[in-house]
Amino acid sequence: MTTTVLVTGATGGIGGHLLTALAGRDVTVRALVRDPARLAGAGGVEVVRGDLRDPDAVAAALDGVDAAFLNSPSAPDAATTQIAVADAAATAGVSRLVLLSQFAARADSPVRFLRWHAAVEQHVHDLGIGHVVLRPNLFLQGLLAFAPLVAATGRFGAPIGDVAVSAVDVRDIADAATAVLTGAGPDGAVHDLTGPRAVTHAGIAAALTRATGHPVTFDDLTPEAFAAALDGVLPPWQAAGLVEDYAHYGRGEAARVDDAVAVLTGHPARTLEEFARDHAAAFAPAG
Repeated sequence: MTTTVLVTGATGGIGGHLLTALAGRDVTVRALVRDPARLAGAGGVEVVRGDLRDPDAVAAALDGVDAAFLNSPSAPDAATTQIAVADAAATAGVSRLVLLSQFAARADSPVRFLRWHAAVEQHVHDLGIGHVVLRPNLFLQGLLAFAPLVAATGRFGAPIGDVAVSAVDVRDIADAATAVLTGAGPDGAVHDLTGPRAVTHAGIAAALTRATGHPVTFDDLTPEAFAAALDGVLPPWQAAGLVEDYAHYGRGEAARVDDAVAVLTGHPARTLEEFARDHAAAFAPAG
């Protein structure tokens, strides 16, 4: 019997790769999106128009679904939204809910995003629904936010010093999600998704230098300077949360390497060098 898989966040960085990965599996793929036109090129995907905050749209999207991938945009109410969707999935009889969380999520974390993820994890656990938790570390693709600055100035900065982080490629997150959505591993499992090694931001700059053929320099910023650089770029709550994230990285709490990507997907986690080569054009100076 063909399994029906629902993907939320289908137009995001992970969601797009997840739709591609699922296309090669014997599953029916459904996506809940606000703007179906953004999936015009995704052949074979059942599209339900709606928002995760719309209970009727969520119920329609979950109807007849066997497995669902729960991911929502970063927002102050993200935890509340995800909890409501998890409740709806349990009501709909979803067999497996795959929850995208974050590396080191815990209820007593000083990092607001990690507390929010921990609250959703606990709620899903208490629901008793079949579920798997994916906890990816810092996304390598998150570095693309620095790409225009790197292309223009050859520099980027953050408050982390020479502390390493086992950053992960979002393509590996999507591959891991595909594996667990289609049955890999037991219910109740929590998988930490990391890259194959921990890397420093100076190491990232060196990899971008090699990939682009142009010098890239990393500047270690104070938290205050980093916050000032984010002012007007991100909403205040999100900027404050990102500063907390970087304090977490700077304490060395995100350096551990896990083999979950290789175990779940059957291929090694992508390296920083692969990311840099594949996205070199975004970081290279114009012309």
